[in-house]
Order: sequence, then C-alpha cells, then structure tokens
Amino acid sequence: MNCMIVDDEPPAQDVIEEFVSKVPFLQLIARCSSAFEAIEVMEKNQIDLIFLDIHMPNASGIDFLQSLIQKPLFIFTTAYSEHALEGFNLNAVDYLLKPIPFDRFLKAVMKARDLYNIRKRVDPFLTTDQKKFFEDKEFLYIRCDYQLIKIRLVDIQYIEGLKDYVKIYTSNPKPYITLISLKMLSEKLPGDIFFRVHRSFIISVLYLRTLTKNRILISSKWIPVSENYREDFFNGLKKKGIIPE
Repeated sequence: MNCMIVDDEPPAQDVIEEFVSKVPFLQLIARCSSAFEAIEVMEKNQIDLIFLDIHMPNASGIDFLQSLIQKPLFIFTTAYSEHALEGFNLNAVDYLLKPIPFDRFLKAVMKARDLYNIRKRVDPFLTTDQKKFFEDKEFLYIRCDYQLIKIRLVDIQYIEGLKDYVKIYTSNPKPYITLISLKMLSEKLPGDIFFRVHRSFIISVLYLRTLTKNRILISSKWIPVSENYREDFFNGLKKKGIIPE
C-alpha cells in the first residue's frame, strides 16, 4: 500500500516513518508538512493510505479531507482527543493519539490493509458512480443494544429477516440485531452487491463461495434461494459476469 504522512511537525513525521519502515506491506511515498503539499503529491502518485494530523497551519487535516473528491483510506494521528467523534463521522480507519505506541499503530494499519483488500474486491462490481457511493456512504447506521452502531457495507456478509427486525452478520461472532423490516433495509443497500435471495435473506456477493440452484454458501453459512427470487438473482450474477450466460 502506498502511504503518505501529512503532519507539520518533523519529529512526528520521523516516528511514523520509522513505524512504516517496519511494516512490509507499506511503501512510504512522501512526507508532507501541509495539506497543499499533500495535494501536489496526490496529483502525481497513487496514494492508498494517509497518516494525517488534524492541527496544521493554513488548512487543517479535516479541511484537506473535505477538499478531496475521492478519498483514500486515512488514519488520524493527533495529540487532541476532542476530534475523535468528528474522525468517526468522516469515516477514518482509526484515530491514533500521540505519542503513538507501535502496537497501536500496527493494529490501525492492519485494519487499513483489510479495508484496502475489500475495496479491491468491490471495485470490479461497481460503476464510477457506485464507487463514489461506497466512498461517501460506505456505512450503515443502525440502532442496536440502545446504541447507534456504524457497520461498513463491505463487512456485511448476509442479513436475516425475522418479522419486524433483522440480524446483520459480519465477521463478528455475534450478529447485530435491529428493529427494521428486511424490505426497508434492502432499499438502503446498493443492489449491485446485495441481492434478496429469499423472503428471509439478503446476501452480499462479495462473500459468495459456492452456488447451486437452490442454495448458496456465504462464508460458512448455507442460505436457501427461493423460487420467487431465483430468476432475478441469477440474472444479476450473469450481468456481473460472476456466472456464465
């Protein structure tokens, strides 16, 4: 992954550069002291991940992000904890508080690598407009256990409907349960990735492993394909080139 450091403090840049050198899948492309330098670097290079300070002269890290039409993955590296909620709302991969220990840095970049690999899997399925949708609205917000939970769309493997509520399955051992109908939830999901295959199930084709006429294997779960949804589902897979015409 090509990465870039954007921070106006050279000692902070030195720390991140040293950490990057210890991670085999990271390639440091540039160190920048301002948002304007960073924009120039991005015009000439493919940047996959940015380590971004918030408080910088002239333009803050947040101003810089909001100026970008297409945002790479980014991790905030800052001494100020009060911006954590804003970082959450801007879809930061992580929020690291200085001084940053290496184990915490490593955890953040491993998360970034997972997201990077998932994005690469998503890209062949999406048009340019749909890719922008995933960048701008790649999260689903639900109420679960009296909290507002943010779930990445690309993390959703399948969804099970149970009367007036649904179970959303991701890599987490425990599903997220929220009060909404499967029909209403399906209207919030991009149709090129998520397919209704049964009155009780929506699946993500990103996790499709095995396919038969009457059932499919999503990760490690066999899910039935009902007759009412079979034709639309298989036609959708054919249009995407997942199965032959």
